[in-house]
Parts: sequence; structure tokens; C-alpha cells
Amino acid sequence: GSFESSSAELNRLFECTRLSFTGNFVGIPTDCPHREKNGWTGDAHIASETGLYNFEGITVYEKWLADHRDEQQPNGVLPSIIPTGGWGYEWGNGPDWTSTLSIIPWNLYLFYGDRRPLEENYEALKKYVDHLLKNYPNGLTTWGLGDWIPVKSKAPVELTSTAYYYTNLRIIASMAEVLKKEEDRLFYTKEGEKVIAAFNAKFWDAGKQVYGSGLQTELAVPLYWGLVPEGRKQAVADKLAARVKADGMQLDVGLLGTKAILQALSDNGHGEVAYALASRKTFPSWGWWIMNGATTLLENWPIDAKSDISMNHIMFGEIGAWYFKALGGIRPAAPGFKVVELTPLFVEALADFSAEHDSPYGKIRSEWRRSEGRLYYSAVIPPNSEGKLTLPTVEGKNWYKAGKVALTHQTPLAAGKHEFICY
Repeated sequence: GSFESSSAELNRLFECTRLSFTGNFVGIPTDCPHREKNGWTGDAHIASETGLYNFEGITVYEKWLADHRDEQQPNGVLPSIIPTGGWGYEWGNGPDWTSTLSIIPWNLYLFYGDRRPLEENYEALKKYVDHLLKNYPNGLTTWGLGDWIPVKSKAPVELTSTAYYYTNLRIIASMAEVLKKEEDRLFYTKEGEKVIAAFNAKFWDAGKQVYGSGLQTELAVPLYWGLVPEGRKQAVADKLAARVKADGMQLDVGLLGTKAILQALSDNGHGEVAYALASRKTFPSWGWWIMNGATTLLENWPIDAKSDISMNHIMFGEIGAWYFKALGGIRPAAPGFKVVELTPLFVEALADFSAEHDSPYGKIRSEWRRSEGRLYYSAVIPPNSEGKLTLPTVEGKNWYKAGKVALTHQTPLAAGKHEFICY
């Protein structure tokens, strides 16, 4: 993958994220390349989309997933670092961290259209999910590290770990559908619905219209992972945007919150707020590190922190995927990008933007620029695939393709290059 924009700082941050990923993926994904060099599971699944948008990652991830199967105990439990010499089975390995066994195989399937990661890991994931169901039958769990290294406020572990509990159930049900295991699909879908019901019963505050106490992570995580009922999503997203503004338009999240917050905002009408967080140059932010000379991502938000002070960590690296998913709007609408979803985000602060991703079918490109009061957008859909383009509404203006043919809100795209103008 590649990325370029009119923001020099954003471009630098992109390169820092890529360097952090490659510096921490030599044979296995590690937390840092100098101190522990451990295969922390949470760091790895948070950054897996960043890896897959930017690099050809399927075989190295398949190898690491084989390590998961080697390290799994008979009862389904995984350690929090993989490989391990024996440490990590009793600490740090709740569903918020060891969801690698569901999230990464599913991401590989979405990016490459290859069923093999699902086939190879299905039984191991089933053992893991069945362990969760056996030990947390009421649908809630406090097993996990939680929103690691927060800026200041930490969401309850029960909220974040239960969200990942549900994510495992949703993914294994989806895997079962692909692998034609209908009985399993029905069973895990039903169990997932129970977890959603328990989650909403416990954490939804109908009076305040927030989850928990309304912290950024408490609102972003259920939005991103799909625990918010359809009719409630916009209200929760609006509350999240309002909370960010009340917090001084700055981040107040840890590791799990960084995975969720930018996309939760972007997908629900608050892309400008997401961009404000992504491009912020003062503490606390990714940009704050870059403005202070960082060439890779840090482990802690303060540059003078007294602990957790690695200067090359990938765990806050979801932003490297957000460039593609939100600003470029490039996502797989069918496995392997057989159908490309394009939902570009035209933020006001950028004059131009381009992102490319080499899919199994060829190069996908999403590019836009502003000139003389007009907005120009172009997209490339590779051979033997198709696109689904959703262009945002621009007040008082309409979108046209060549020949001034007016566009509908959603436009199908054939393979090839397409150009559009907003008048």
C-alpha cells in the first residue's frame, strides 16, 4: 500500500507507522524490537489491518497463527505472548488480547479471499470460544488487561473485554457460515445475541444516552465492534463526537480505544472530528510524538514518561489502517476485494489525498483533490472485480461523472479508472 497527502505531518506519521510495523515484525509480531521482543497478542491484532493494507502479510501471519495452535492449552486458553516459554497463561490473556485467533484469520480471509486461514484455525478458535461460554455464561467477562496505557481515563475492563467476547462469537459464526457449518453458525449467532443483550443491559444508560459513564473508549468500542443496536448508532456517535469536543478535541483513550475511535467517528458522520484527532500536533496525540522528533510510534503518550517508555511500539498503529479505510474509503466488500467498497472522506483540511492498495486482483486507487472551488475524485478498480462507491453529500452541490451525468448517492463501478467532479 501507499499513501500521500497535502499534509507533510500526516505523511511523516504514515511513514513512522510503517517503520514501527516492520521494526516489530521479524518472524513474529513483537511489542518492541529492543527490550522484550515478545509476541504480544493485543498489539498484533490491533495493528493487523495496518499490516495488511501496507504489506503482503498472509504467509507470515499464517505462520504465527500456527504458533497459536502450538501454544493453546487443552481447555482452549491461549497465553498473552506467542510464542511463550510458559509465561502469559495466567495474566494479560483475556479476550481483549487473545482475540488474535479470530480477528487475524478473518482479516486474512477478507483481504485475500483465502479460506485456508479459516480452515486451519477454526477448531482452535472453537475451543477458545467454548471456554469463554463455559466460564462466562451470563455474557459478561472481566477477564483481560483492558484499555492499556490510557491517556488519563480508563474504561471498565468488563466493558471492553465483553465487547471482544462478542467479537469472537460474531467472527466464529461468520467462519462457520463460510465453512458451511450451519449448526455451529446458528449456535454461535444465538450466543452472540445473548452477549449483546447482556452488554446493553449492563452498560447502556438510557437517561444519559451513553454507555458506561460516556468515556471515549466506552462509546467507541461498542460502536466499532457492532454491539450498538441499529437505531441507536447515530445517537452514540453524536455523543462520542461531543465527548471528544468536551475533552478539548483530544484523545482520551488507551490501546483498545485507539483501534475503535477514528473509524467509529468516520463511519457515523463525524469524519472531521476523527481527522482532528489524527492530525493533532499537541499532547496527547500521534502528531505530538512526530513534532518532537519521533521516527517510530511510542509506547506511551507523554514523551517523558517514567514507565512504558519504548520508542518503537506498534500497538497504537491502527491509524496506519485508518488512512486507507476512512480517508481513502478502501475496504473489502467481498473477500479478497472481489468487490471494493469506496467511501472516501473529504476532510476540509486536506487539499489532496491518494491511497493505493495492491489487492489479489490488482491495484486499487482512491484519490481526490480540491481546485478552484471544485472537488475532483478518481478511483481505480482492478480487473475481474467491481466497486461500490458512496460519495458524501456536499451541501448545495452535485456529483457528476464524465459527460456531466449526475450520480446517485451510491454508484456501482466496473473495473477500470473512473473520474468524478463535484460542482
